[in-house]
Amino acid sequence: MIEHISHFLQSFPAEVITLFIAMLPIAELRGAIPWALANPPIGGGLSWQTAFLFSVIGNFIPVIPILLLLEPVSNWLRRFSVFDRFFNWLFERTRKRGKMIEKYKALGLILFVGIPLPVTGAWTGSVAAFLFGIPNRFAIPCIVLGILLAGVVVTLACMGVIGFMGIMKLGA
Repeated sequence: MIEHISHFLQSFPAEVITLFIAMLPIAELRGAIPWALANPPIGGGLSWQTAFLFSVIGNFIPVIPILLLLEPVSNWLRRFSVFDRFFNWLFERTRKRGKMIEKYKALGLILFVGIPLPVTGAWTGSVAAFLFGIPNRFAIPCIVLGILLAGVVVTLACMGVIGFMGIMKLGA
């Protein structure tokens, strides 16, 4: 199965694959940029500028539909117990992880999306903006700034720039 998917994806240009990876909820641009910068056959072999651009665009594509459709779709699906349990789990998990957003609102949302850690990013940031009642006119620019911040951090990390600045030693 994975071989079929891999073969299918190889028929697309690296830019399109990068865009697609960045749209995925778990990978987002944290997965797209390293893949795009890696040399073939492992990755796309793109320049850092191209990898950054297509990853940022791809990561932003799901934001508008999530912000516009989350409330009506979740309200409709909550009529079914399995979806009600899922949305309760998702929203509770996001609330727990979103203390920074609750406290700092817009700046917290930018940092939440922009600091490339597990369970943060544009998808979760969009859900958090909805949960914490941040209007879309504020949420969208904050999420865009967060995506740009994450893109810079991930690109610099992939290029080895962050490592020599000592930031990688925080966990040591």
